Amino acid sequence: MTTTTPTVYIVDDDPAVRDSLAFLITAQGMRPLCYDSAAAFLEQYHEGDIGCVVLDIRMPQITGLALQETLRERKITIPLVFITGHGDVEQCSRAFKGGAIDFLTKPVDQARLVDSLRRAIRISIQQHKQEVETQEVRARLARISGREREVLERVADGMSSKEIARALDLSPRTVEVHRANLFNKLGVASLADLIRFYLRALEATGMKRSEDADAAKR
Repeated sequence: MTTTTPTVYIVDDDPAVRDSLAFLITAQGMRPLCYDSAAAFLEQYHEGDIGCVVLDIRMPQITGLALQETLRERKITIPLVFITGHGDVEQCSRAFKGGAIDFLTKPVDQARLVDSLRRAIRISIQQHKQEVETQEVRARLARISGREREVLERVADGMSSKEIARALDLSPRTVEVHRANLFNKLGVASLADLIRFYLRALEATGMKRSEDADAAKR
């Protein structure tokens, strides 16, 4: 369940840092949630809310960089802002290569942190929007049959019903029925809309053409 107020997850083993960051984040109209370790965050975090993570590099047991790697392995794409009192070039490089939004040294410059948080929230909103669109596309694709998908692919290639019929060893009438079903099941009103949906599906879901998928199984 998503919340309308962005959530900033603060992961730092120093209670004074957590309290200071929570005060600043609340003043910016965002909701802070504090954790004294990466393990506590991983145990309690649930995907869905718009937000980001502010985390320390050096923490006992699971470091900030190790947490970043764990999130990547779990395919959790929440934006990360690192803070550290002992940063070095190698750590900074690893953080940014892993997709971090920023890498700040303590004492943290509040204006820069706020700017980084706002950028992170904008990215989170975009990620959430893309995820919703991807789920909607997948749901619509699930309504069509394998044969209808083959017809869809060839319609998108610009083939006529007669050409599709020859390629799939069907009658033109059967192809027309499949085309009509595609319009109904995918909720599109025109050929242009049908092709646009197909292109969106390719981009949003990484969907492969049916013959490509078959070849990959061999």
